[in-house]
Amino acid sequence: MSSTVVDEKQVLDALRTVKFPGLSRDIVSFGFVKDLAVGGGNVSLRLEITTESPRVAEEIKRDATEKLRSLPGVQAVTIALDARAPGMGAPAGARPAPVPSGEILKDVRFKVAVASGKGGVGKSTVTANLALALTRLGYRVGLMDSDIYGPSQQMMMGITQKPYVNEEDKIVPIESHGVKVISLGFLMDVDQPVIWRGPMVMKAVEQFLQDVAWGKLDFLLVDLPPGTGDAQLTLTQKIQLSGAVIVTTPQEVSLIDARKGLAMFEKVNVPLLGIVENMSYYECPSCGHREEIFKHGGGRRTAEKLGVPFLGEIPIDPKIVAGGDAGTPIVVAEPKSQATAAYMALADAVAKTLGG
Repeated sequence: MSSTVVDEKQVLDALRTVKFPGLSRDIVSFGFVKDLAVGGGNVSLRLEITTESPRVAEEIKRDATEKLRSLPGVQAVTIALDARAPGMGAPAGARPAPVPSGEILKDVRFKVAVASGKGGVGKSTVTANLALALTRLGYRVGLMDSDIYGPSQQMMMGITQKPYVNEEDKIVPIESHGVKVISLGFLMDVDQPVIWRGPMVMKAVEQFLQDVAWGKLDFLLVDLPPGTGDAQLTLTQKIQLSGAVIVTTPQEVSLIDARKGLAMFEKVNVPLLGIVENMSYYECPSCGHREEIFKHGGGRRTAEKLGVPFLGEIPIDPKIVAGGDAGTPIVVAEPKSQATAAYMALADAVAKTLGG
């Protein structure tokens, strides 16, 4: 028998090397590890995971078991797995959630995440204009700004007022250009940085999902932060997403990160509605000359390579930037522009893919 004694700290350190598949954080910091007991060379714990994919839950359990068995002094590992899909009841032994998952956004037909693998690709601009394009198609649309560290939808949608709480203690989203909007930017000073740890980000996303009076909607678009992290995991745990749209630009560095985002959603069983290539090209309004400033076609090639739909190309247009800065996105400000036509085609493709 080994004389090495393993303690709780060593066990937790080992579990911190176990990542949620497709994401960058570990299962300890996400709070999945429950009821940990260490003693006499035996380690027991419970993994409490909300995921659409039983395969992902089993993969986490298998990885955790292997990491713990490799520790000197560990003789036996017992892991109980409590896994459930979003919208199901709480797993055995778990504390009941404040709001049952099945009740969250029950009056919303389609919940669509708009994501990017990296920042600077114009994801929030695409989300705002997609929301407005869907509204022009006759749909009831909500826009949830979950880019906690860099909220921008309050500016893009031209909102300066603060939301209020109704008699049911729900935050009432602010309507702008026919779209219901909620953003952390409503509640903070423009120049105030958000310096939050992961659990605070996760709690903010939860509140936007279950404490906002969204009402009946056809579409709720969720503007996610860049990358793969806390907001993404919370969203996939709390609700069953109808699908995800990945925004990229033609450069290879952007496409590499876009592929990571696609892989993340595949891991958590979220349908991939497709890729949209933003800043695809510039066409001179005077002479019609077309310039592919950031290369061209990378989004389509990536979609074809990965076997997901290609949703279209959004051109570079200075009026897109001007509209976002002024609080009147181009779909509203320039309804007959080439960029607006591209956004309308994108909205039509998303709606048809979901059967809207």
